[in-house]
This record gives sequence, C-alpha cells and structure tokens, in this order.
Amino acid sequence: MQTVLITGGTGMVGQALTNYLIDKGYEVIILTRSDKKSSRLQLSFAKWDIEKQYIDPAALQKADIIVHLAGESVATKRWTTKRKQEIIDSRVQSGALLVKALKENTHKVKTVISASAIGWYGPDTPTSTENGFIETDPFDPSYLGSTCKQWEESVQAINELGIRLVTFRIGIVFNKRGGALAEFIKPAKFGVATILGSGTQIVSWVHQQDLCKMIVFAAENESINGVYNAVSPAPVNNKDLVTAIASKMCKYHITLKVPEFMLKIILGEMSIEVLKSANVSCKKIQAAGFEFEYPTLDAALIQLLSSSSKK
Repeated sequence: MQTVLITGGTGMVGQALTNYLIDKGYEVIILTRSDKKSSRLQLSFAKWDIEKQYIDPAALQKADIIVHLAGESVATKRWTTKRKQEIIDSRVQSGALLVKALKENTHKVKTVISASAIGWYGPDTPTSTENGFIETDPFDPSYLGSTCKQWEESVQAINELGIRLVTFRIGIVFNKRGGALAEFIKPAKFGVATILGSGTQIVSWVHQQDLCKMIVFAAENESINGVYNAVSPAPVNNKDLVTAIASKMCKYHITLKVPEFMLKIILGEMSIEVLKSANVSCKKIQAAGFEFEYPTLDAALIQLLSSSSKK
C-alpha cells in the first residue's frame, strides 16, 4: 500500500482527493499547521510550518507520492496589495519548502504532483478560441499569470533530484459544496440565471471527481511527466453555463445580467478573471490515455445537482 503526502489537504479539492485515495486503497498523510488526529485507519496528520520552513521528517519518510495543493484561495477575498502578496507567498514559499525538505531528508518519494492553474493563460486569442490553449503556450504577464509562473517555478528543482514532477494547470473546479458552482447555484435556486458581463466568456471547468481521478492517473503512470491542463473537453460560455444550472434547478427561470462596470466595482481587480475568456485544451492528458467520467456540462450537472450527490 502506497502512502500519499498531501499539502493543502484540508481544502475543497484536498478533502475530495483524500476520500478518493482512501477508497482506492492508499494511505494518506495530510500536512497541517495545527495538531489534528484522525479516526480513520488510512488517514493521519503531520505538522508543517511554511514560515519556519519545517516539515515533519517522519511523514516525509513514509511518503511514496506527494500531492502539492497548498495555496491561499484566489477568490475568497478582494485583491488588495497585501492579499495578492499572500496568494503568491503561500504558493512560492510552500513549493520552496518541499524542495528544501526533499533535498535535506532521507525519503523514498518517487513522484510529486503539483497544482497550478489555467490563470497561466491570458485572454483568448483567435488560435485559442479555435483550438484551446495548450501547455506550451506562454504565461500571461498579468497578476494571475505571473503568480502561476512563480508557483510552477518554485517546484521545478524537484526535477533535478531525480523525482518525477507532474504539474496540473487546473480549471474552474465544479463541486456542489463549494467553489464557483456553489455561487452559481445560489441565485439559480430562485429561478435566476445570473449572467456575468457579456456572458460570452469561455469557462474552462473540470468536475472535481475527474480532477481527483486525473491526479491518481498521473501518480500511477510513470509516463506522465511535465505540465498538463486539468480541464474538461467541453468548455462553455458563461451564459450557457448559468442558464443550464438554472434550468436544472427550477422549471422556469429568468436571466439577469450583471454589467461589467458593476463587477469591477464589486470585485475590483479580480473582475478581470471573472470576465476573461479562456478556452483551454485537455488534449494532452487525453492523448496520454485519461478518460473523463464527466466530459460534458450536462453530465457533470446531472451528477452534481442530484439530491444524493456528495461530490
């Protein structure tokens, strides 16, 4: 039985991944800043401190695989100068800590899977609109693009240690209990499809179950190496997304447009990302043999919006 060490394991994706791994027979250790104990046989917690650059060496020694998800949420707070730096530091410093720990400690880690985001890419171009952004496309020099570049660079030295490094540029993760989908569901419950700006901007999304499956797929296949986009094969524009959600939530619904200027007032600089169109391709991971359980928006929404759904 292999052991997976997870950073960011208490977040939305981290919790889902933990359950998925345990169901697959893995043992999981979650790195945390506070003392925690688990009642589950296959789950344990270990201490780490990013500011002090410390990881429990015993936890590191047990790990066969590391999944690095740690990072302050991009969407929960307004992008003040302080908040923007916190977002960068939480990713860069945690990545540096992993590199340091792997260099300085005895371990048996063979694979590191690290999160990044499709914020790496800028607004759609004629080429991306037609074919989707691919992994070799350059980073966008905006705040989020630069953050993703620093994020990915912070773990690049892992390659020099003879450890396989896989980086997933993750799209908008759909999970009923949190994240972007939960925000779209709120007005849809009352029969309102809230269109943001023009509504024509492309949203590249991924069902959380497919993301978890993709991470395990990468862990179990040594041919997977480098950067991959973690998005579904069916990106959708904002208008179609919110109307599809409202249609499934209520028999009748109305559309309500939130104009661009209002979003800029409410969200500040973060509105750039909400209004940005980014058509991102998943052809590389598909070519590697990965098969999606929820490849279309309809399939994903049927599962996520069912009353019995817990994912």
